[in-house]
Amino acid sequence: MHAGTSTRKTDPRPSGRRLAFAAPLVANVALAFGPWFVRVADVGPVASAFWRITLAAPLLAGLALAGGARPARLPGGLWLLLAVGGVAFAADLASWHLGIPRTTLANATLFGNCATLMFPIYGFLVARAWPTPSQGWALALAAAGAALLLGRSYQLDPRNLAGDLLCLLAGVLYTAYFIAMARARATMEPLSALTLSTIASIVPLYLATLLVGESLWPGGWTPLIGLALVSQVVGQGCMIYALGALPPLVIGIGLLVQPVVAATIGWIVYGERLGLPDLLGAVMVAVALVLVRRTPALAQGADAPHLEPRGVCE
Repeated sequence: MHAGTSTRKTDPRPSGRRLAFAAPLVANVALAFGPWFVRVADVGPVASAFWRITLAAPLLAGLALAGGARPARLPGGLWLLLAVGGVAFAADLASWHLGIPRTTLANATLFGNCATLMFPIYGFLVARAWPTPSQGWALALAAAGAALLLGRSYQLDPRNLAGDLLCLLAGVLYTAYFIAMARARATMEPLSALTLSTIASIVPLYLATLLVGESLWPGGWTPLIGLALVSQVVGQGCMIYALGALPPLVIGIGLLVQPVVAATIGWIVYGERLGLPDLLGAVMVAVALVLVRRTPALAQGADAPHLEPRGVCE
């Protein structure tokens, strides 16, 4: 499934740059609701990941076809990238969902989002997307803000070791997913890439659900439908768009929006009040995003591919 011809020219229009920058913000706000949907679903964590993917796949395929995508013969290397991305994402979801109940929420968020640093490092060393001085300051400020957000409740405890390792593995797998999909996006439209990688995740997650012995069929579908629409269609849809339009550093900093929004959800829904360090950390992350937004080379990066702004975020 493929549509359109890609181009590596950067869209000079202000509207195109604004859309590119807004995509990871919308993505991470949507993705921050995922743990809440998983918590209220009446199936196990891996089964909820399976339904997130399975329910989203037909809708994504329909949106891609409506946007002009048609089945096409793709190069073998591109199929491999999409398959690797799909399997890596399935393993990321299974590992992270299994780790959450085995450690603290702060640890799960910290280790599960280690792509915040790993994906920019990939950009620096492999894609040669070197940061400008203001981007470097933005990354340092964002990292400090994240440390404040998570530092009060972060614990290293032998009882949390299994959960910590599972969440750390999830963060590594999420980075692998980003790398594979960023490469695929160099020649594919976002909806086509996301649809095919989502389909590639279904069987691995089904097998993982059987392996851990979870019940597959839910009593209620509302949380799972919300998980599919909000996290996979909107969240990953905008994230895949951003991977083709922004350098790895901006994607990495954008991931820090998730703990800010998740903390706010916890405050509103579960009464998990935010203290002064939490609020200060959120402000530091916001300032970092403003610094990145004001960087002239926002939508470029040495090897960051760019496609015309089409797809789920349009």
